[in-house]
Amino acid sequence: MANSSYETLSFARLVNEPWPSTNLATSAAFGGFLFLITYYAYPTLFPKKGAIHQLGGISILNAWSFFTKRYDFLRENLKKQAMFQFWVLNHRVVALSGEEGRRVFFTDKSLDFSEGYKILMGGAPRLEDIKVKQAPAEQEGVSWFNKRVALLLRKERLETVLPSLFDEIQVRMEEWGKEGRINPFENVNDLVFQMTVRMATCQALSSDIPTVKRLYTLYWILEKSATPITLLWPWLPTPTKRGKDKATKDMFDLLDGYVEMRRRADVLGEDALDLLIAEGDSNKAIIQFVMGVTFAGVINTGMNSCWLLLHLAANPEWRMKIHDEVTSLMNKYTDSNSPDPLHKRLATIPIPAWEDDMPNLDLAIRECLRLTLSGTTLRRNVAQDLHVGDKIIEKGSFMAYSLADAHLNPEIYTNPDTFDPFRFEAGREEDKKGNMSYLAWGTGRHPCTGMKVAKLEIKMIIAMFLAGYEYQLVDGSGRFPKPFPKPNRNDLQQVSTEQSISTMGWWARADCSVKRRDR
Repeated sequence: MANSSYETLSFARLVNEPWPSTNLATSAAFGGFLFLITYYAYPTLFPKKGAIHQLGGISILNAWSFFTKRYDFLRENLKKQAMFQFWVLNHRVVALSGEEGRRVFFTDKSLDFSEGYKILMGGAPRLEDIKVKQAPAEQEGVSWFNKRVALLLRKERLETVLPSLFDEIQVRMEEWGKEGRINPFENVNDLVFQMTVRMATCQALSSDIPTVKRLYTLYWILEKSATPITLLWPWLPTPTKRGKDKATKDMFDLLDGYVEMRRRADVLGEDALDLLIAEGDSNKAIIQFVMGVTFAGVINTGMNSCWLLLHLAANPEWRMKIHDEVTSLMNKYTDSNSPDPLHKRLATIPIPAWEDDMPNLDLAIRECLRLTLSGTTLRRNVAQDLHVGDKIIEKGSFMAYSLADAHLNPEIYTNPDTFDPFRFEAGREEDKKGNMSYLAWGTGRHPCTGMKVAKLEIKMIIAMFLAGYEYQLVDGSGRFPKPFPKPNRNDLQQVSTEQSISTMGWWARADCSVKRRDR
């Protein structure tokens, strides 16, 4: 009883007597801390009906894991809950999985594609970051972008551009020499970037190799600027932020010079800049489009070209099937007695043949994409509260779906970590199990508008490589690497850091390499 009286008296004194300023500051801070803990913990401890499971712990640590180890973060938490939510600063993010989650994510009209990527993932630089007034709204939307992509991918234009594409690939491959080791995650990416510049700008730029290399340097500065800090706090004047803004300005000025040059041309042709100028697009809209195409296409096309070369090196049966397919295509559409070099002969093969007459390479590309594309796609619910089963995704929420939920799912794909293009053939067709089980080229309301040119570029690289070189995959000691390289699924541009081997290298950044020589 005495203790109780003492505690009551102490509490009354604490309330009624004036506090020292240090106690006030400490108490205010402690009160704020308690408020934050209660604010974020309450939904977890006392969920309302229809509420989605909310991750516990400190929100900024969850957000940091989402940005630094996204694949692991989603995989581990989705093992416990088919759907969960967490906070990235003041933004709610809902992660989904399963067939019903896929259906809603890829088909519901309430979900906005471009809004989903603005905050949660880096991408093409935005012109407002360098105080350049944006193009008109009608020249910014996904619909406008897709229409311009379709304009550039017309069959007639592809056939016009194809010879110069092969010429420029040949020039870059000659830089490798006739024998040696290459790192595809550098050298093959160079090829893809070169092809993208040719497809998205003009020949005057793409044939100027030093300028293309300068553009490539700027591209990688911008690609690597998407760090957790710059994504979470984009207003912080960090060195990375300043480097990003400078690279954006330099890229804008470089491209602006070529757009102006094409505007002054007496006759406009089939170059991308010419076609966009003819459509009446402003310099700002054209440059934003070129940046968008570049950042959308280079990483995925380059990465999958590299990994396909590795898988073919490790699977002689499929390598021979595709080599024979390339040879057959050349024999059918070109003169086998022609003195023309390989790249000139390949350039005469018609576009429909590249698209339809290479079924084995199509299967191998399909399987390579399934294995490597395990990243996260994003959306934002911009219309109204959305029901998924008995759960409610509130308006304004961001949404995340890991492609690995389908592509690496053993209930859909037998031995999902194994390269096995046969799985798509008639009689097996594992990709037909369930709904939307193959997502590499988009699905639902957002199919990939660049699929045709991406597949063409991969086929061109594989054809040039298999028909032009003998090669093998080796580690640092010159032997086939064991175990086979694995992608780091938190950063698919890298092989797994758990291994002492890398992928095909001049030893600049190499743990394993392709040893090759001219045929």
